[in-house]
Amino acid sequence: MSRLTRKSKLITAYNPLSPISEIYRTLRTNIQFSSIDCPMKSIMITSAREGEGKSTTLVNAAVAYAQSNMKVVIVDADLRKPTIHEFFQLSNRVGVTNVLAQQARLEDVILESGIPNLKVIPAGTIPPNPSELLSSPSMTTLVTELSEQYDLVFVDTPPVLLVADAQIMAAKCDGVLLVVQYGRIKREEIRKAKSNLELVNANLLGTVLNQYKSKVSSRYHYYRDS
Repeated sequence: MSRLTRKSKLITAYNPLSPISEIYRTLRTNIQFSSIDCPMKSIMITSAREGEGKSTTLVNAAVAYAQSNMKVVIVDADLRKPTIHEFFQLSNRVGVTNVLAQQARLEDVILESGIPNLKVIPAGTIPPNPSELLSSPSMTTLVTELSEQYDLVFVDTPPVLLVADAQIMAAKCDGVLLVVQYGRIKREEIRKAKSNLELVNANLLGTVLNQYKSKVSSRYHYYRDS
């Protein structure tokens, strides 16, 4: 990811006064109000298909939370096609998979993002058995430990309709956001993704509609799940 592309994607960090950055702060507020009776400690962000902007949404939402003086950590649980490290120009040599395989300690794979209050745990070595690793008790322990150390844990996963990984992680997180790119995905695919998450009793907080062109030229809209 080039420096220019990185800046354009990580807009809340590099252009916090932009209208899009304000929309991410609104998303943060909406999430906080939707869970006011039971504050979220871990939030998974996913999509139905590839290319809908889930990882970009996640890193900007995480930055928005960090900018409100909350201690935040991003966990890249997309063990098939990890990208979180690229946003922050970090190494993906060790990370989640290495901790789960007992090749590294959790504290050794928590990296500085370069943004105050925000840490990053890369995916690490791409394994032959991602679903098995994510469904392990060790992954549950990892999320639990991080939830005790940080105000909020953000978890990135592969898309819901491609593999079972997102369903596995949804059951381990307090809440789930589904990112949908306007005009890219069919309604039945959105319904299928929602159904798949409901099968594991995921707490679907809402849907982020990406690239929607409204009258006020907003790029993102948030819909609370009813």
